[in-house]
Amino acid sequence: MSTPVGQRIQALVEENPVMLFMKGTPDFPQCGFSARVVQVLNHLGVPFRAENVLADPEMREGIKIFSDWPTIPQLYVKGEFIGGCDIIMEMAQSGELQTLLRENGIASATA
Repeated sequence: MSTPVGQRIQALVEENPVMLFMKGTPDFPQCGFSARVVQVLNHLGVPFRAENVLADPEMREGIKIFSDWPTIPQLYVKGEFIGGCDIIMEMAQSGELQTLLRENGIASATA
């Protein structure tokens, strides 16, 4: 995706080891699904960068095209798209998310 928004998304994903595209901010999530992913990351003590797609309609549509995934939130770890809320919740419950973070050198409070 070589549009300006695609390039911005690519840069965010490459520059931030854990990147969350969400509705709202970590302090003020504006949808329950985004809030749950933030809650999981905070519970694990994972440092992450968040981008509020509601503040930028171009980003909101661009991220769906970028990932070929229709919903938000979207979590990326070391440049790889991991999934949305349901996938993140399942991975956290099974321990798979913690393993993925550890294998990618992402420090967390529970690793």
